[in-house]
Amino acid sequence: MTFALEPLDPDDDRPPYEQVARSLGAAIRTKKLAPGEKLPSHSKLTEHYGFARATIQRALRELEDEGLVVSRKGSGVFVRNRTERPAGLRPYVEQAFASRNVSIDFAGFSSETLHGALQEPLDKIRVGRLTPTNINIRILVPDMDVPQAAPVRKEDLSDDPRLRSRMHRMMVNYTRSISDAISELSHLGLVKECKVSVRVHSGTQFFKLYVINNEDAFFGYYPIRPNKVVAQGEAIEIYDLVGKDATLFHYSVNEGDSSSGAQQVEQARMWFESVWDTIGRDFDLDAH
Repeated sequence: MTFALEPLDPDDDRPPYEQVARSLGAAIRTKKLAPGEKLPSHSKLTEHYGFARATIQRALRELEDEGLVVSRKGSGVFVRNRTERPAGLRPYVEQAFASRNVSIDFAGFSSETLHGALQEPLDKIRVGRLTPTNINIRILVPDMDVPQAAPVRKEDLSDDPRLRSRMHRMMVNYTRSISDAISELSHLGLVKECKVSVRVHSGTQFFKLYVINNEDAFFGYYPIRPNKVVAQGEAIEIYDLVGKDATLFHYSVNEGDSSSGAQQVEQARMWFESVWDTIGRDFDLDAH
């Protein structure tokens, strides 16, 4: 092979097709396999990984479902050319924790998705399969002590403190869980330095942003949808920011210094730092 593939982890208990998909996916995400490049043939991948052809085929289908590759009948399988494509966050978060120094900056509404994406890499640190030495996570969320553009009551678009209180509890629960899990790694001696910082700002957060290891950025808009929630015992119809409907787009510095992706990452970093350093205010989780 003309490129280096990540070796398979002998302790990985995932099905073989998932292991192969992860290895090839890592090569695509780090641009070892460039956009438009043809993947090695089924027979070469079978020889390289030592798994049956059916396993390779299923792994390639997984990559196609993720939007990383496209199959062209009679020609082979190619890395998808469209670099600004909807992308999955979790594989990139896990890949980030394979580095010695891990940094994740998140701006969004509650950090619920980040909380979910962190669970698998943190489990792997606990069992010794990932060994970073430094983890720094910064979380930037709206201040629910002040009225927001959303969520609001559907009937008259008015602010309701009960809705803000509900969102505040959700944000605190997810961020505290992240902070506690990261701190535990330090207390157990599994990671040398760990830090989770939370700041709030007074604006409504209409989009979510992740900057991972200063190399990858994920960006997505929160659509506003009708919703019905229970707040302080009352069912309320509202207009809500819906995180699960936010499609994330991925940009990477690995596309080259002058590429659109590299510029997007740089602008994402600049935006986050500007808000964090100016209108962001420290939020003490222990006080809530």
